[in-house]
Amino acid sequence: MGLDDVLARVAQAAEAAGREPADITLIAVSKVQPNVRVKAVLQAGHRVFGENKVQEAQGKWPDFRAAFAGVELHLLGPLQTNKIKPALELFDVIHSLDRDKLARKLADAAQARGACPPLFVQVNTGREPQKAGIDPDDLDAFIARCRDDYALPLAGLMVIPPVDDAPRPHFDALAEMAARNGLAGLSMGMSGDFEAAIAAGATHIRVGSALFGARDYG
Repeated sequence: MGLDDVLARVAQAAEAAGREPADITLIAVSKVQPNVRVKAVLQAGHRVFGENKVQEAQGKWPDFRAAFAGVELHLLGPLQTNKIKPALELFDVIHSLDRDKLARKLADAAQARGACPPLFVQVNTGREPQKAGIDPDDLDAFIARCRDDYALPLAGLMVIPPVDDAPRPHFDALAEMAARNGLAGLSMGMSGDFEAAIAAGATHIRVGSALFGARDYG
């Protein structure tokens, strides 16, 4: 467990898939992690991190960014429309574009700001009613709206497979949807399944507990 171990596993999985490790971005998911653990990964040289909540990131990352140059911050969790402004100020990439209303509001905010970070569209491949994301049947039309009507900078697709399903079929389905829509980015794979995601073509993997240790939600 730890950064060196995870990077070695990424390199091994990439080699097995005939890919370059440099083509895979490791996002260190620092949500609910104590600052001392996050700082240790920063001190080890890693610079790409992910958070689930705007408010938590606001309390943590300004200080870290002041101390460590070159941090790239990704929003992985749901984005409420009333948090768009601080999210655009804080995050370099947003992985959770999951509904038309959010796309519309992001477009308005980006136009007012004159800039928008790259966006991943979250896809609900398992069609789980309790989970955010675009239904696969609606995805192509949604992507077309984001591009044509909202002029949003789409980087790729993101998925969180159902917890009880084998992840690989969901990863393969996401890769097919992305290719069909001319999107290069695939945000998929977490601590327990990122090797399978790399085999399926992941460009961004989101790893938390394998890097930092188990989270304490207490």
